[in-house]
Amino acid sequence: MKYLDYREDKQQGTFDFPVAFYHIESSHPRYQMPYHWHPEYEIIRILEGSFHLTVDGVPIHADQGDILFIQGGMPHGGVPEDCIYECFVFDMRLLLGNNKLCNKQIQKIINQEITVHLQHHEGSDLFHETVRDLFCTMNERRPGYEFIIQGTLFKLIGAILKAQAYTVDTVPSASSQQIKRFKDVLNYIEEHYTDTISLEDMAQAACLSPRYFCRFFRKMTQYTPTEYLNYYRIEAACEQLAEMKYSITEVALGCGFNDISYFIKSFRKAKGVTPKQYKASGHQLI
Repeated sequence: MKYLDYREDKQQGTFDFPVAFYHIESSHPRYQMPYHWHPEYEIIRILEGSFHLTVDGVPIHADQGDILFIQGGMPHGGVPEDCIYECFVFDMRLLLGNNKLCNKQIQKIINQEITVHLQHHEGSDLFHETVRDLFCTMNERRPGYEFIIQGTLFKLIGAILKAQAYTVDTVPSASSQQIKRFKDVLNYIEEHYTDTISLEDMAQAACLSPRYFCRFFRKMTQYTPTEYLNYYRIEAACEQLAEMKYSITEVALGCGFNDISYFIKSFRKAKGVTPKQYKASGHQLI
């Protein structure tokens, strides 16, 4: 039983149209967002409530109406609070074509020569108008929507450049070495969360002393390593319960909980219901 690769290798959309769209409410098994990254770019729109995220080591609080633009390769994750949100994931290379002038600007974003501003508060400017059009088109998916999406993405890049909603030659919020260490420990948790994992094990995966590792991990995620490991295991359990293939005991053991009573107690604390109640409620993957 495997949960989620921190480095998402799955195809977003199709090869010819690398675009994916997700509408997420509290009933969705992937409502919580464990830390992960992918080469595609992601736009998150907050429809209701709020979302506490950490993106590339930077804590972000997003409220209703906010839009987040996450560049490819940035580790990100967080906890929604009474939140309904939508995610639009796309490969920026979709916009590369025969127009050299447009390609030059797109390549600057892909090569991270310019960094689009991460958070955009609710507004009525061209950027927000274009994002609303983008999400509306994906929600409706009427015949020919693929053409509209590609055109709207070009319009969105134009809106970003017009508003100068980017920075040039920025100093990364976390060094490349820090990001590599963070990704290494995330990979370790993803590979071993079904086993017994100690603080020393996670620190070793990041090539840090346990004491420094605790400070480092909390800075990157707002969690202690142990808190996050437990959080990840509970989220893995939610997804496996939604598959309706496994018993409560099988899910607990498959997610690294050797004590069934502790699993039930931890699950109830995190989700407000027991695993049995969660399974019976009919949560389904979308």
